Amino acid sequence: MIKTLLGGLIGGVAMYLVGFLFWGTPLSALAFHRADAGASGTLQTAMAQALTPSGTGVYIVPDPATAQGTVLYGKGPVATVFYNSGGFPVTDTGALVGGLVLALAVGVLIALMLRFAGADFGGRARVSVLLSLIAVLWLHVGQAVFNHAPWGYILYLAFSDFLALMVAGLIAAKVMEGRNISPTEPGNEETLH
Repeated sequence: MIKTLLGGLIGGVAMYLVGFLFWGTPLSALAFHRADAGASGTLQTAMAQALTPSGTGVYIVPDPATAQGTVLYGKGPVATVFYNSGGFPVTDTGALVGGLVLALAVGVLIALMLRFAGADFGGRARVSVLLSLIAVLWLHVGQAVFNHAPWGYILYLAFSDFLALMVAGLIAAKVMEGRNISPTEPGNEETLH
């Protein structure tokens, strides 16, 4: 169990660092389109006037819940707006710390999953790669397929998360490599070193 936890924690740190590489450096500019200062200010003012009474949330614009909204939605333009009425710093220390805690927790969960997935590095590595691919295809690429989210952003997000999850799993599998017994068979309890 010690190797499993250690592998998960190290994998979680690696996952966090991969995420930082893709989203905390200028590389993240590949994922976003930018509006000029005038358009950005106009959009911010419009959001503050139109969305602030409803508050922080996710908005579909125009709202297809009415007949008129459905017609407008079909004509376009449309947007899904992740709206925060209060704002926050561009580099939010609270989000960075919370993200590290989340990455460590996910790394440990990946290692626990791999503990039961196979008895050797090769088996655990295959499971890690396949589950990473499954997760990003359904959770991210599905947004482009079902909700017409922009493909450029979605593919960047999917690739960054695939690498992060895969690296965490491969590191956990490598740290656990010496653990070649089945945890589900009676009498095969792991020896602590």
